[in-house]
Amino acid sequence: MIGMQNYVDLWADSQFWNAVQNTFGMFFLSTIPQLLLALGLANALNRRVRGRTFFRMSIALPIITSTAAVAIVFSQLFNRDFGIVNYALELLGKQEHIDWQANRFASWAAISAMVDWRWTGYNALIYLAAMQSIPKDIYESAEMDGASKSRQFWRITVPLLRPTIIFTVIISTIGGLQLFTEPLLYSSGAGAISGGSTGQFQTVTMYLYQSMYSRGKFGYAAAIAWMLFLMVVLTVAVNYLITRRINSTGK
Repeated sequence: MIGMQNYVDLWADSQFWNAVQNTFGMFFLSTIPQLLLALGLANALNRRVRGRTFFRMSIALPIITSTAAVAIVFSQLFNRDFGIVNYALELLGKQEHIDWQANRFASWAAISAMVDWRWTGYNALIYLAAMQSIPKDIYESAEMDGASKSRQFWRITVPLLRPTIIFTVIISTIGGLQLFTEPLLYSSGAGAISGGSTGQFQTVTMYLYQSMYSRGKFGYAAAIAWMLFLMVVLTVAVNYLITRRINSTGK
């Protein structure tokens, strides 16, 4: 009964649902653009362009870069007073500087940009490897029939990448819903695990860590872990069905 009470308390815990909302907000802001950019980048690198070996190696650099270093750089880029992003927005006509840490949606966008920069190249390499396995004679036949490059991409490349796309969607979903390191390092100070002064970018995994180590609620943290597992399974299932549906429709 004590174990079940943890789930009852969790259901009524506003901080937990705030963390859930933050997690899914950053997940959608990062994962969808990330996979679309990766697909377009892989398609560009799959063509015969000058220096493509150099570019293929370059997109792997963010993967091996230290997460702490990435967080420091992006914290400076999205600094309220001296950040390059606010400076660029000022040149475009926006006079008021955005507080990228205090504002909830802005903090989601900043963290999502950090995640995208780090993992877009990784997914692009996966797509590129899959594209390399597609027989070239299929494209040659399509070109002889008058199909444009864009039509070949949507009618040949994307359908044949269906298993790879499903794989990257599932992996990105699992990683996105377990987001921890980027938002943790994005904040600063002793209360970093809280995800900002009002928990505006605290994720479920950060709340789990806070409940376990800061508050010593190990049973409650276990309940959060099981809820997170359930959310991951359900979201992966939904994304899998949506991806299959889109690919089937595109054929």
